Amino acid sequence: MRQQIEAAWEDRSLLADSTTIAAIEKVIEDLDKGLLRVAEPLEDGSWQVNEWVKKAVVMYFPIRQMETIEVGPFEFHDKMALKRNYKELGVRVVPHAVARYGAFIAPGVIMMPSYVNIGAYVDSNTMVDTWATVGSCAQIGKDVHLSGGVGIGGVLEPLQAAPVVIEDGAFIGSRCIVVEGVRVGKEAVLGANVVLTKSTKIIDVSGPEPIEHQGYVPERSVVIPGSYTKSFAAGDYQVPCALIIGKRKASTDLKTSLNDALREHNVAV
Repeated sequence: MRQQIEAAWEDRSLLADSTTIAAIEKVIEDLDKGLLRVAEPLEDGSWQVNEWVKKAVVMYFPIRQMETIEVGPFEFHDKMALKRNYKELGVRVVPHAVARYGAFIAPGVIMMPSYVNIGAYVDSNTMVDTWATVGSCAQIGKDVHLSGGVGIGGVLEPLQAAPVVIEDGAFIGSRCIVVEGVRVGKEAVLGANVVLTKSTKIIDVSGPEPIEHQGYVPERSVVIPGSYTKSFAAGDYQVPCALIIGKRKASTDLKTSLNDALREHNVAV
């Protein structure tokens, strides 16, 4: 499949070929079943992006035709089918939750009214809470809680760009935004309204000296929104950042660890 996908990527005329179409459709089917992933964890803790799989997702759009999809009284008009057979998959789906075909949703996941896009991977026992969105190709681990209104960004191009990764056991607080391939480490806790982009400074202020990260929240970090002063031609202004104010213990509940850290530092989120 990979050879066929790579060939079609270089020569788009091959998208009219039945064997190429079958290869692309097989990749999307395997993504839907969790047999393939856009990105996968390696033994050293890093993540590998499978660019050829992303190419298949990108090329899936032009080989599809627009169609009307009727679900009870609701009507949609799109190129992508909706995910089906949730009972057999062991997934709880509350109206009006929507996932596209080509997104993997593992057993034990709960989808409140929310949206999961094609190529995404949502692992077991994760909660996708009300109005949370999981963008294309995002990777969400086991036992994650995406709170209400969370926005997990998607990424298809550039192909080499890593998707957003939320690792096992993380708690993403209400209205957080995580985009541009940021990786949130295992059991990290983001307080409400934290915004993380690839350029956002993530500053650990829990020790005697600040330690700066970008694009990665270390495991078990407790993070809140912050700001720092930046000088511009017109003067000094406050620029958003994220502050690591502590670490959670292995035995501490995610929400409890956030509340304890907030009380300890006398801050409200």
